[in-house]
Amino acid sequence: MTDSPLHGAHVDTPWGVLRLLVTPEDGVVRAAGLDEDDRDLVRRLPSPHAARPVVEDPLDAVVGPVQAWLGGDFDALLEVPVEQPGGEFFQDVWQAMREVPAGEPVSYQELAAAAGRPRAMRAVGTACRRNAVAILVPCHRVIRAGGRLGSYGFGGVGIKASMLAFEAGTPVGRLPLVESAAHEDDAAPSRFSEQSLP
Repeated sequence: MTDSPLHGAHVDTPWGVLRLLVTPEDGVVRAAGLDEDDRDLVRRLPSPHAARPVVEDPLDAVVGPVQAWLGGDFDALLEVPVEQPGGEFFQDVWQAMREVPAGEPVSYQELAAAAGRPRAMRAVGTACRRNAVAILVPCHRVIRAGGRLGSYGFGGVGIKASMLAFEAGTPVGRLPLVESAAHEDDAAPSRFSEQSLP
């Protein structure tokens, strides 16, 4: 493992600042989160990377696809290599999650089946909670059966609802108002189908 710094960049989004940490030797995003500082992100890293300092970098190869996603090119995120610690099951779930089309959220059961483990719905929920690469591994596209949104560890269910509405075609200026601390039982709509889309 090299002692060279991690490279950090940020992208302004409708849901807050997306902060990204990348290993420069391979260009892989190791952690990303909304409205988190470097200390928060470093806590998501495995120990060899967590000891490395962070330097700012434009990271055009990562920031460009994120900006393209914000512009409506939802497949652009697939161009960005990501890696996070976890066993074979988690890796399969995270890869299946990346293949969920924007605007077509899936249930935990559907994602479990896509990952080749149709009975592992609860473990899929754990994989969503352990996801350390917000937006690039789109756990916001995973919802409960029946359309209930479930939780979202990168700012709450209001942000999740807003991201789903965005990927379903709602213009940024018309997205539902979100609060970063929203929970499923708060005022945010609890079912994706209840979102007011144009």
